[in-house]
Amino acid sequence: MSISGFKRGYHTIKVMLQYGLDKSLPSKLKPWYFRALRSCLFWLRNKHPQRSGGERFRLAMLELGPVYIKLGQMLSTRRDLLNDEWAEELAELQDRVPPFDSALARAAIEAELGVPIDSLFDDFEDTPLASASIAQVHCAVLKSTGQPVVLKVLRPNVEQKINQDLQLMEQVASRLEKIMGNSHRFRPAEIIADYKSTILGELDLKLEAINATKLRNNFTDSDALYVPYVHMEHCYKRLMVMERINGIPVSNIEQLQAQGTNFKLLAERGVELFFTQVFRDNFFHADMHPGNIFISKEHPDNPFYIGLDCGIMGTLSETDKRYLAENFLAFFNRDYQRIAQLYIESGWVSENTDVVAFEQAVKAMCDPIFQKPLDEISFGHVLLELFRTARKFEMVVQPQLILLQKTLLYIEGLGRQLYPQLDLWQTAKPFLEQWMSEQIGPKAFFDKAKANMPFWSEKLPELPELVYDNLKLGRKLLGSQQQLLQKYVRHQQQLHKSNYLLITSAVLLICGTLFYNQSVTPLLPHSFYGLGVILWIVGWRQRPKKH
Repeated sequence: MSISGFKRGYHTIKVMLQYGLDKSLPSKLKPWYFRALRSCLFWLRNKHPQRSGGERFRLAMLELGPVYIKLGQMLSTRRDLLNDEWAEELAELQDRVPPFDSALARAAIEAELGVPIDSLFDDFEDTPLASASIAQVHCAVLKSTGQPVVLKVLRPNVEQKINQDLQLMEQVASRLEKIMGNSHRFRPAEIIADYKSTILGELDLKLEAINATKLRNNFTDSDALYVPYVHMEHCYKRLMVMERINGIPVSNIEQLQAQGTNFKLLAERGVELFFTQVFRDNFFHADMHPGNIFISKEHPDNPFYIGLDCGIMGTLSETDKRYLAENFLAFFNRDYQRIAQLYIESGWVSENTDVVAFEQAVKAMCDPIFQKPLDEISFGHVLLELFRTARKFEMVVQPQLILLQKTLLYIEGLGRQLYPQLDLWQTAKPFLEQWMSEQIGPKAFFDKAKANMPFWSEKLPELPELVYDNLKLGRKLLGSQQQLLQKYVRHQQQLHKSNYLLITSAVLLICGTLFYNQSVTPLLPHSFYGLGVILWIVGWRQRPKKH
């Protein structure tokens, strides 16, 4: 580990211990060696004993920086895992991170624009509208159109802080792989590399602007999701300008109740949005914590989501999408045998796995869960338990599914918060059944043929020429193959003849030696010797030459 990595690692441990996070761990997670190591760091004491556990955790995440704040944001949505005190504290990490100096924000914005702010915007507000782990947002009015906009600018030196944490994670992952040897079940280096590409993408606001525009186009006519318009002409790597929206934060339940929001419809649309993005578009928002989600104020009886912060987006391969959809449906139908088969077919579990034993393990895990009322079942928790069961059968960790798992946890956390009676199964199953029917059968075949029709109509005039060229090439190859075959036959004939002569010469030489030892007339053995040498010379000259 490098010196900088060691320093960052020590700083991370120091902050955690000074906020007393070790005190929050249950006793069963603190074995004797953990307590021994903690005793060795006796000078690092809890400096905030008067604060609650949730507050200490939030403050520690704030001090450690963006990578850890992201962790806190995800945990804040899991009210089925955290008590209310912890969840409320961590919710403040979503958009209430302490802002940085507005003078620095102005300087950073003008550095990206290359001109003074006042030349392009009116009424720039120095007090930020929101401040998050990586960037903060300021309001203004676009001079050219008079439209209210927001300017999102990266925090100073945020790239350096994130790179330090990522470097530390890479070094730790590398050490873990060396310790584990050739084990392929857990691939920490690959997981960190995948996370690195994800979070570094969030540091490029130009890329976020492109993602937001693509997501907006995917839901142009949707009554479930609205993505604000992005002014691409004013977007750069560290600056993004977009339409200012007027919505209610999804976490503000009281305000949503006051306007008479249809919570059941809103929760169901959240689930539909997840599956639509994953299976229809294969382009899903992977950072859907409450700080990035607002609810429309118009038509509370028919509410829609407003999505922000498209820095982290996810995609899946067609194969993973198909297996995932089938897995969900098999799970909804309690078809444990199909779940086991899908894990093996997809390569997530070794093909040598005992299917029957795996099926029984899945059934043993799922049956007690299904005995509960649907509104008490956490699908995110079930998914995690399913992967934990699969790991016992040497499941290969799938880095490409990590973002998907995190997004599903976010969605379910939001859905349960909005409408605790949310029936995730009843909402998701019809969508998946329809999607699968569109992927298999005559309709899917004709749809794919229709989609490929422009390509084939363009290539059709070239088809006769391509057929002629291939036939001509085939005839040429056939002739070449015949020539090679004839050459090979001649080579084998020559080799056979040469071997025959060499073997005969060897026999004659042996016979000559035998007769010579029998003290017969010298003429006979010498005749055998002479004839043997002549045949050896002829046989050697007959051997085919190597090319």
